[in-house]
Amino acid sequence: MYLIPEPKEKKEMEGGFALSFKTRIVLKDETENGLLYAGMLKSCIEEWAGFSPDIVRGREKEGDICLKLCEGLKAEEYHIEIRGEGILAEGGEEAGILYAVSTLCQLIEQQGNCLPCMEIKDEPDMPVRGYYLDQTRGRVLKLEELKKTVDRLCRYKMNQLQLYVEHTYLFQGLSEMWRDETPLAAEEILELDDYCRRRHIELVPSLASFGHLYMLLSTKTCCGLCELENSEKQPFSFEDRMRHHTINAADPKALQLIKDMAKEYMSLFSSSKFNLCADETFDLGRGRSGKLAEEQGVHRMYVDYVKELCSFLKEEGKQPMFWGDIICGQPDLIRELPESVICLNWGYAPDQSEEPCRALAFAGASQYLCPGVCGWNQWMNLLEDSYHNIVRMCSYGRKYHAMGILNTDWGDFGHINDPAFSVPGMIYGAAFSWNGEEISFDEMNRRISAVEYHDVSEALTGCLANISKYSVFQWRDAVLYYEILELGEDRTKISQLRLSDSREIMERSDRALENIACKIKSCAKHMKGKEKGILEKCDIAIEGIRVWNAAGSWLIKAAEQKSQEEGYAAAQRLEEWFMAYKKEWRKSSREGDLNHISEIVFWYADKMRGRERRNRKIR
Repeated sequence: MYLIPEPKEKKEMEGGFALSFKTRIVLKDETENGLLYAGMLKSCIEEWAGFSPDIVRGREKEGDICLKLCEGLKAEEYHIEIRGEGILAEGGEEAGILYAVSTLCQLIEQQGNCLPCMEIKDEPDMPVRGYYLDQTRGRVLKLEELKKTVDRLCRYKMNQLQLYVEHTYLFQGLSEMWRDETPLAAEEILELDDYCRRRHIELVPSLASFGHLYMLLSTKTCCGLCELENSEKQPFSFEDRMRHHTINAADPKALQLIKDMAKEYMSLFSSSKFNLCADETFDLGRGRSGKLAEEQGVHRMYVDYVKELCSFLKEEGKQPMFWGDIICGQPDLIRELPESVICLNWGYAPDQSEEPCRALAFAGASQYLCPGVCGWNQWMNLLEDSYHNIVRMCSYGRKYHAMGILNTDWGDFGHINDPAFSVPGMIYGAAFSWNGEEISFDEMNRRISAVEYHDVSEALTGCLANISKYSVFQWRDAVLYYEILELGEDRTKISQLRLSDSREIMERSDRALENIACKIKSCAKHMKGKEKGILEKCDIAIEGIRVWNAAGSWLIKAAEQKSQEEGYAAAQRLEEWFMAYKKEWRKSSREGDLNHISEIVFWYADKMRGRERRNRKIR
C-alpha cells in the first residue's frame, strides 16, 4: 500500500474498518466547500468500494466517516484515525480536510471497502507546491483538460498552478496577434479560477512581458516596439521564436502596452500574485535601445524595466513574481526591487548547481525554486533527468528556506509531448516538495505505477522512463535541420545535430523500442479500465521515435543511391503516424501550433519523395 506524498507519520494497528451500506459521510462543521470534498470521497467509495454513502451533517455514529476542522492543527495539516468503529479525518482548515480526503481516496483505491486500522499525521514541508504549464508555445489545453490537471494537482496536495501565456488569450485590441491562434477566453479563465479556488489551488496569472513576444512583436501593429527591426518580416521559426522578439525597454509606449495587457489579464484572477516572467531577454540592448545600453549597461536597463513593472503591479494590489535567470548574473540588484517581489529561480539539469539558490538567498531574495518535468522537445519526457532535477531542487529549497517549489512544464518547439507524459514529473514535484524523505527513482516509479495508473504489476512508469533513451534523431534536431535548409539559418549548426549513420545504433534502438512497447502493453491486464488510455499514447510516441530515428538515418544517407520505393514507403509511414498523432493531440488540446508541426512533418515526407515544395507564408 502506497501513499503519495508519503505522510510524515503513519502508524498501522491491529484490526480494520469495513465500509457498509450503513456508512455515512458526516460533515461536522459549516465549511464553504465541505460538500465538495465529501462528494469527492463519496465518488471514490462508489467506484472503488461498491457502496454509496449518504452525506449528512450532525452527530456521527458507529460505522461513519467524520470530516471536521480541528483548531489545534495548522491550515494544511491533517490527521486521520481509522478504527474498527469508524474513520475520523480532520484538518486545521478546509485545505487540511481536503488533503485528508485525498489520502483516504488513495487508501480506498488500493484497499477497497476494508481498510486497515491506522493513524496518519501529516503536513507539508514547503508552503507553496506549484505547477507551471506552458499554455502558449504549442499546446493550448481545452478547458476540460485543464480541469483534469487541477484534479490531479489536488489529488497530490499541490496548491498553486500557473499557465504561461504570451499570446494565447483574447486581448482586446490585439486581434492581429491572436487571429491565427486558438486562445483562451475570459470566461474560461474565470471558470478555471473558481474551479481551482474551491480545491485550494491558487491560479496565478503569468504573462510574458519582456522577452518571448514573437506573436505580439511580429504584428504590423506592434512591430515598432521590438528591440530588433523588421520583426514583422521574419517567417515563423521555432528557434527564432525562442531566441528573439524582446520588447524595446527604452520605448515608453512599449511599457504602457505591457501594463495595459497585464491590467486586463489580472482582472480575471482571484490570486494576489502576478508573474511578469521577464526571462531570456537575449536581444536587450542589441537594437533600438543600443544607445541607452551603452550609457547604462544592459543589467541596469533590465532592472529599471522590471522595477517599473513591479511598482505598477504593487499599485494594482498584486505581488510581483519574475524569472531569475537575468538577475542571477548580479544577484545584489534584487535589493532594488520591492521587498515583496518573488524571484523564480529555475534550473533543469539533473546535477543542477545550488550556487544560484545560494547567491539569491544571501542577497535577501524571496524565491521559489523551479525544476522541470523535462518534456520539452521530447516525444516522451526524460523522467530520470526530471526525477534527479526535482529531488535536488527541492533539497535546495529546504536548505535555503525557499517560499516554495514551482515545477515547470515548458512547450519549446511546439510542446510535442502528450500532457499525460508529464504526469510522473508532476508527481515527483508533489511528493518531494511535501516530504523530503529520500525515495529512490525506481521505488518512486513503482509507487506512481500503483497509485496513479492502478497498475498492480508496478511496472508501467519504469517502462515509460526507458523510452526516451532510444530517441536518436530528436525533434529539436529535426526542427533545426528543417529551419537551416528551408529558412536559411546558420548552416554551421548542422554539426550540432544528433545524426547517426550507424545501422547498428538504429537497429538496436528499434529493437529496444519494440521490446518496451510489448512490456507496456503487457501492463494492460494489471490496470483498471480508464487508466489504460495511456497505452495508446505510448504506442504513438514509440512509433514516433522510431519514425524520426529512421528519418535521421535517411538524411545521412541521402547522397546514396536509394530506390524511389524506399523514399515513398518512409514518407507514407511518417504521414500515417502523424495522422494518429494529430487525432490524439485533438483529444486534449486545441489546434495551437499543430499547423507549424505539420509544416515540418510534411517537409520531411516531401524530401523523402523528392518533391519540391512551394515557398512558405510568413505566419
